[in-house]
Amino acid sequence: MKLVIPVVNGFDEIELVTTASILRKAGFQVDIIGVTASMVDGKNKIRIMTEKRMAEVNLRNYDGIILIGGPGYAVLSKSTVLVDYVKAFVTQGKLVAAIGEAVVILATNGLLDEKKAVIAPGMEKLLAYPRDQPVLIDQNIITSQAPGTAAQFALGIVKKLKGDAAAQMLKKELVI
Repeated sequence: MKLVIPVVNGFDEIELVTTASILRKAGFQVDIIGVTASMVDGKNKIRIMTEKRMAEVNLRNYDGIILIGGPGYAVLSKSTVLVDYVKAFVTQGKLVAAIGEAVVILATNGLLDEKKAVIAPGMEKLLAYPRDQPVLIDQNIITSQAPGTAAQFALGIVKKLKGDAAAQMLKKELVI
């Protein structure tokens, strides 16, 4: 199963690395792609080189998309190509997962109107039905609150795509 994580300057390093690492450990192909550049700086100035650039991939070939929070979410939300793919993934029943501030992208595009979701603390007013949980799965959409919930977020993705037994086994292995 192929998953994609698009990133821009200002991504949250904890959310990205924790999520990608756990998902790869679970056996998923996870491509970290740069939306605007191949070298991107996280919000804490940790620089990474993405594996690909968005222009080099066909997002239709992925089974799910994961949106990472941090101040860079504002740039992600302005990418009409990316937002159009996110909307298409929701409509097609493909996995769409967002953590922290990136949940705003789903909320402001009407993708959470009838969904239960969580978002970064202080942004709850953007949700129709906000919940106070670290991670929430509503059909094909998974949302999570913040860097501190990144491991639970990744395990929620594993649970959704591989089942509870696989998520529990990984949770035990990681001592979470």
